[in-house]
Amino acid sequence: MNFWQQLKQKKNRPLIVLAPMADVTDFAFRAMFAKYGKPDVFWTEFVSADGMVMAPNNNPDERGVTGQDKIFADLKFDESQRPIVAQIFGSRLDNVEKAAQICTELGFDGIDINMGCPDRSIEKQKCGAAMMKNPELAIEVIHAVKKGIELAVKNGSKRIPISIKTRLGYNKDELEEWLPKLLAEKPAVITVHARTRKEMSLVPARWERVKRAVEIRNEVQADLPTEERTLIFGNGDVESVTDGLEKCRETGAGGAMVGRGIFGNPWFFANLNTEISLQDKLQALIEHAELFEKNIGHKNFAVMKKHFKAYVEGFDGAKELRTKLMAAEKAEDVKEIINNWLENKVK
Repeated sequence: MNFWQQLKQKKNRPLIVLAPMADVTDFAFRAMFAKYGKPDVFWTEFVSADGMVMAPNNNPDERGVTGQDKIFADLKFDESQRPIVAQIFGSRLDNVEKAAQICTELGFDGIDINMGCPDRSIEKQKCGAAMMKNPELAIEVIHAVKKGIELAVKNGSKRIPISIKTRLGYNKDELEEWLPKLLAEKPAVITVHARTRKEMSLVPARWERVKRAVEIRNEVQADLPTEERTLIFGNGDVESVTDGLEKCRETGAGGAMVGRGIFGNPWFFANLNTEISLQDKLQALIEHAELFEKNIGHKNFAVMKKHFKAYVEGFDGAKELRTKLMAAEKAEDVKEIINNWLENKVK
């Protein structure tokens, strides 16, 4: 029994997990959630298999950071963030295999293959959502990940399960054709973002299609014991832990993945019944900025700015405070701007 099945059995309910998001679910972001309210499972940002294998380890930038440093910094985690899954993308099978071996040897609890990202630069590499247009390559990539894991196991690492994150289809809903191909490979989990690539996130997620995905799983894997069947997770428009659990109960999904709903709310998975005070939210933003500066030195501090609006909204003076924060260049600036604003507000 893999860790997914063990965890689901232990929780005795559907799992509620944190979606992988580029330049969002980094070490600092996950550290905030590990402290204030953990999801059942963490994901890393997606990481390029090609980058893991081929990124240069020379010619450091002005901060002394090499391309290899940057790639592996995205894979940094600590014990407070377990269980954690490394999400990778790639279409060059040799690199995918090596990347899977590396992730296994780094001690991740699982490896997830991105087959749903709509970013055009990713698609040009035949990766992400483009995989749905090339099922044969997608299956070869799954096989390459399996081979990489087995190589690591031969070297003494623990065998870890594979999961896949995908969508209903590319230009149209092709769930009936696409999903059985993935299920035949018996991954531990398939997360279905309940929209097509063409729809992006511009239409409501169709959770009735997640229900259909569960039915397809039951049809394709009818000969397998229940505990060996692929878990189907749904993704899209999950507003709270309670909402996610209800969506799972309505569809039969084994879990729900939460993405946009967690911005500016490290308490999301704690499922609190009380309102978080404005002061606590702003102090959390300071803490987040400090964690980013300490742990994400390979990225420009400007990456933090996407979080400012999420933390700073819905109260008098929010726009003014956000405007001031956009000029911040380091964590100390964020702290000074917020503390000055709070002092003036009290006055």
